[in-house]
Amino acid sequence: MSNSKPLIPFLDLHKINSRYHEKFKSLFSDFLDAGSYIKGSQVTLFEKSFAESCEVDFCVGVGNGLDALTLILKGYIELGKIHVGDEVIVAANTFIATILSVKYAGLIPVLVEPDERTFNLDIHKIERHITDKTKVIIPTHLYGQLAEIEEIIEIANKHNVLVVSDAAQAHGARHKELGIAGSLCNASAFSFYPAKNLGALGDAGAITTNDKALIEIVKCLGNYGSSEKYKNDYVGVNSRLDELQAIFLLEKLKYLEQDNIKRRQIAKRYISEIKNEKIILPFWDGSENHVFHLFVVRVKNRIDFCDYLKKSGVGYHIHYPIAPHQQNALKEFAELSLPITEKIHKEVVSIPLNVSLENDQIDRIIEVLNQYQ
Repeated sequence: MSNSKPLIPFLDLHKINSRYHEKFKSLFSDFLDAGSYIKGSQVTLFEKSFAESCEVDFCVGVGNGLDALTLILKGYIELGKIHVGDEVIVAANTFIATILSVKYAGLIPVLVEPDERTFNLDIHKIERHITDKTKVIIPTHLYGQLAEIEEIIEIANKHNVLVVSDAAQAHGARHKELGIAGSLCNASAFSFYPAKNLGALGDAGAITTNDKALIEIVKCLGNYGSSEKYKNDYVGVNSRLDELQAIFLLEKLKYLEQDNIKRRQIAKRYISEIKNEKIILPFWDGSENHVFHLFVVRVKNRIDFCDYLKKSGVGYHIHYPIAPHQQNALKEFAELSLPITEKIHKEVVSIPLNVSLENDQIDRIIEVLNQYQ
């Protein structure tokens, strides 16, 4: 057996997108004929369609998920709801982009430990980090599972702070009472990076909200600070959803719900059929609050486990091998004591879970994990 390429790849984006190839070719031909490349009708249509799917009034497409978070925060600064130098609570184990967005907006990230069971922001640790300078809480719906948003909103309301969700991995995740990701708090940021549940064929992102004043500001900020050509009201940036990516996303949005159902079906099999005391499976209550962008297990000896997977022909990935506070880019946090975050980052391994998996591949993955010694 060759180890150069896994028999079951962690993710095969070409295979996942192959079902769209003929349709994409037709849509691309229409795009060429239309000759509209920036801020065209398809961007407007996608924004409308995605807003409807997220059950909100407004959506604006942007360049990527990092920009989406940054523009929301800068928008609130322009509206006077927060100010440069204010503090923002974020999960210590999130992808670094969440923290970078806070810094880019001139705000101060406050790193809070996650719940070891769910990987999401620990609601029991939030209030001890709230100060007079705290103005925003950013829960990340990590790996596709909603954070405990109901409790987070209660804490935010108690302390009069905003809640902005990092929903980059949670397209279609639904809270049983409050609604769907993108509609659960003041504003939400999405990424359509190709590997996401709703993935473009390049970088793309979006902001969703019911706040009309915010959406008007972020539209301007992402378009050089301009609401009218050559008239600049703000110090903005160039972060716009490409017309071509909007076309692809519109087509793929039609299948998001059924794809998420398949992801949950695979996850149910993993959780019920993988029985190995050396492998900690992810927590899930069985509801629609998880869309399994990733299926992340934990093991004590990750090097040994990954070597075993490789030899067994099962692909894997590590999300993420280095905690944000241990990155050279964030040296100001290097002295923080974050034992749960560090433990998680040393133990997590993502195994294949995507809509391209065949039943025999799922069977094999379960068999391999059960046989791990």
